[in-house]
Amino acid sequence: MNEHLGRALKLVRSYHDLSQIELAQKLDISRSYLSEIEAGRKTPSMDLLGQYSRQFGVPLSTLLLVSEGFEDQTLTERLKKSATDKAIRFLEWVDARKAG
Repeated sequence: MNEHLGRALKLVRSYHDLSQIELAQKLDISRSYLSEIEAGRKTPSMDLLGQYSRQFGVPLSTLLLVSEGFEDQTLTERLKKSATDKAIRFLEWVDARKAG
C-alpha cells in the first residue's frame, strides 16, 4: 500500500476542513474505506483519485506523482521518496499549526 498517498490525501481533506464522514459522503464511499486509504492500508482506484482531483481542484497528475511506487532502490528513487516524505511532513506540520 502507499503510505505517502494516504498521508497526502488526508492532508488535502484536512486542509479543506472536511471530516472523514463528510468527504466519504461526497465521494460516495464508506468512512471506514476512507480511513483505510488515509492510513495507507488500501490503495484508491484511479476513478476515486479522479474524484479527489475534481473535489479539491488538485491536478490528477499531482496525486499520481505522490502515489508513484518507490520499490526501486536506485539513488534517484530514494531521493524522490525522501523529498516526498519531507514535503508531506512539512504539510502535516503546517496543518497541525493551523489546527492549534
